[in-house]
Amino acid sequence: MGELFAIVSGKGGTGKTSVCAGIAEALAEEGRSVLCVDCDVGLRNLDISLGISESGALSFLDVCEGGYSLDHAAKHPLYPTLSFLTAPMNCPVEKIPFGSFNAMLRQARTQFDYLFLDAPAGVDAGFRLVSAAADRFLLVTGSGPAAVRDAARVGDLLELMGKKDVRLVVNRVNRSMLSTVQLTIDDVMDNAGLPLAGIVLEDPNVTLAASFGYPLLKYARRSPAAKACRRIAKRLQGFPEPINLR
Repeated sequence: MGELFAIVSGKGGTGKTSVCAGIAEALAEEGRSVLCVDCDVGLRNLDISLGISESGALSFLDVCEGGYSLDHAAKHPLYPTLSFLTAPMNCPVEKIPFGSFNAMLRQARTQFDYLFLDAPAGVDAGFRLVSAAADRFLLVTGSGPAAVRDAARVGDLLELMGKKDVRLVVNRVNRSMLSTVQLTIDDVMDNAGLPLAGIVLEDPNVTLAASFGYPLLKYARRSPAAKACRRIAKRLQGFPEPINLR
């Protein structure tokens, strides 16, 4: 059975979607079969981070309703093993049938090695839909106090839901800023109350890649964010990859 991860965040602007795309690309580079599902109903952007915004894609609701199978999911032109379902635009998230959504994911786990659900920021209905279906979580946060507080709140909510496998990704880290305010990643972990899955440095290549319509790992293969996503992908596969700020 494939592994199902929800990519969540306490607030917008943490770079959750770009982290989701980067990790998925890194796994696809290694030949793993990956399905990315944009679950941010009404505000979908995962296709931009994947570098496929010009390609047509089915929504996950099209598959849930039985009109299409997972075999019809969009294939990434540069990563043959990476498939994508977008979010529906004209269906309120409250009207998405959880039973059908869950059934789709169960089927997907028999067809893919890894599934990534890019949840909407915050803790509203979209977060609840995704969180109820997932068993593993990557909680993306910035290093600022507001982002860390929000991450801690999301972690508490997931614990109340009985979710045990929640790991933190500290994104858009600026080493100079950390030094100036005398903050360490250990401090962020302590304040959020969660174990660490990875650190991603602030990297202008993330924005540039999206602007030019490329996936980050193809646009700037050796950039700090690309290398960080590859390290996180290694850890998700169980390899002993060090965590560092480079």
